[in-house]
Amino acid sequence: MSSNPNTPVEVTNVTEAGLPRWVTLLFVVAFALVGYLLYAGYSARQNFHKGLDDADRKFQALAAEVDKTNSRVADLKGQLDVTSQKLGLTQDELARARSLAQSIKKDQLKSDAQLKEQIGEVQADTTTKFGQVATELNGTKSDVAATKADLETTKTKLQSTIGDLGVQSGLIARNHDEVEELKRMGERDIFEFTLAKSSKGPDRVGPIQVELRKTDTKHFRYTLNVVADDKTIEKKDKTVGEPIQFYVRGARAPYEIVVFDLTKDTVKGYLSTPKSARAAPPSAPAGAPSSAPSSTPPGN
Repeated sequence: MSSNPNTPVEVTNVTEAGLPRWVTLLFVVAFALVGYLLYAGYSARQNFHKGLDDADRKFQALAAEVDKTNSRVADLKGQLDVTSQKLGLTQDELARARSLAQSIKKDQLKSDAQLKEQIGEVQADTTTKFGQVATELNGTKSDVAATKADLETTKTKLQSTIGDLGVQSGLIARNHDEVEELKRMGERDIFEFTLAKSSKGPDRVGPIQVELRKTDTKHFRYTLNVVADDKTIEKKDKTVGEPIQFYVRGARAPYEIVVFDLTKDTVKGYLSTPKSARAAPPSAPAGAPSSAPSSTPPGN
């Protein structure tokens, strides 16, 4: 069959299948990784060699120092030998000297141990004594606190009231024990008394004179005559426990009489006066001319 040169020839285009893109990227990453590992290995070798060089230099420096030290030791040994020869010391004598030095050192250590033991005993004894003193101080503080508490309790028991002159009285005692507490407090001078009805006249109580005239055991009342400043003051029908008040010359606060016990013929109580009062002169007998007035107020 003849071919026609003018007939178009069908050209078959064969497209070559190329490599996928991810394979190419994989090769690129692999090459980069290999390059990095090579560089890292090179850097590590360089650092290792540098470290070896530094270590070698240090070793050489240490070797030089050791050589110098050995040289110094040799020199010192030579000097020691020369000195020993000059002193005429033998090896035995040196050994004895060393032994003596060791013995002295042991004795010194033993002495130090004994001294430390003695110091420990002294410290223990001092600590014990200090503890005893502290205990005694605590006991003293406890006693003081107890005394203070007792005083506060006593003040609570003691009462204050208005006297027969309308003046606020001090603390009032209701028995002998409370009178003693008033004395210990020391705020005023206290004179305890027992008065009996008598025709002999007044009895001296502290800086004044007092006479019991009458008692009423049914109503717990009594009548007194108080003699002070050459005057007689009648305190009539007073109640047991009631403060009887009166003034004397020179006293800024009143004197007080308190009766806390009463029988048919006697009364018991106390006189309370301001501090630093002086004794009053005795009163003149009834009917007799009085002596010249005293300018000194009665007091303790």
